[in-house]
Amino acid sequence: MSSFHKMIAENVIGGVCVKKHCFLLTRDVQASQRSIALIAEMIHTASLVHDDVIDDASSRRGKHTVNKIWGEKKAVLAGDLILSAASIALARIGNTTVISILTQVIEDLVRGEFLQLGSKENETERFAHYLEKTFKKTASLIANSCKAVSVLGCPDPVVHEIAYQYGKNVGIAFQLIDDVLDFTSCSDQMGKPTSADLKLGLATGPVLFACQQFPEMNAMIMRRFSLPGDVDRARQYVLQSDGVQQTTYLAQRYCHEAIREISKLRPSPERDALIQLSEIVLTREK
Repeated sequence: MSSFHKMIAENVIGGVCVKKHCFLLTRDVQASQRSIALIAEMIHTASLVHDDVIDDASSRRGKHTVNKIWGEKKAVLAGDLILSAASIALARIGNTTVISILTQVIEDLVRGEFLQLGSKENETERFAHYLEKTFKKTASLIANSCKAVSVLGCPDPVVHEIAYQYGKNVGIAFQLIDDVLDFTSCSDQMGKPTSADLKLGLATGPVLFACQQFPEMNAMIMRRFSLPGDVDRARQYVLQSDGVQQTTYLAQRYCHEAIREISKLRPSPERDALIQLSEIVLTREK
């Protein structure tokens, strides 16, 4: 996901600020905008280090996690150190609006973790809960990074909202596809164990859609797949259902909305790259 954040931020630098009379004014603005890409990546990396501690994960992207190598205490401190470096870089930009936008990301990440700890009995509430968690844990970083870049390069609030909505929709689509790949890809492709979410007790999009066809999954969801055999049975239900296809279709809808938003900007190579990036989200295999 690291290159994904970088690609979005660098293309937003050129693409989001070309509506009406919004143009990049100085090299300093461009430098501060590129700093957003670095800050977003540091926030993202810190969140992964902390996630691996919370999940007691032993591998990520085919490599041992920090907590696996150095232990939980050093992993927590390493994540904190990365966040502090991001905070220093953010302060150096010197724009209070941008600081407010990106600190919202950190709050959302923590609130997303709390949401992940809970479950909803009502199926409708459960899916809304899942999408809210998906926004806070994944899409908020992309949405607010895009918005921060646009604020630095253009004074038009309309452009800021376009940037935010583009990032929000791409971010949600990215996570939906990630949840699909947890069922359709092998461990070697993903760089981490598959069915990882089920093993953590998490009901993602494919599971929630499958539950509509197999209501017996409700009990498993509420007990967070904690009984012996729950994970294997839930996986089989998902693969027998149209849960994967429904989740993929939902991701397509979010990507189409992202393209609709970014298409409001004047044509440019950067805008085209952001449209292409939305399409890549849907076809990735890891």
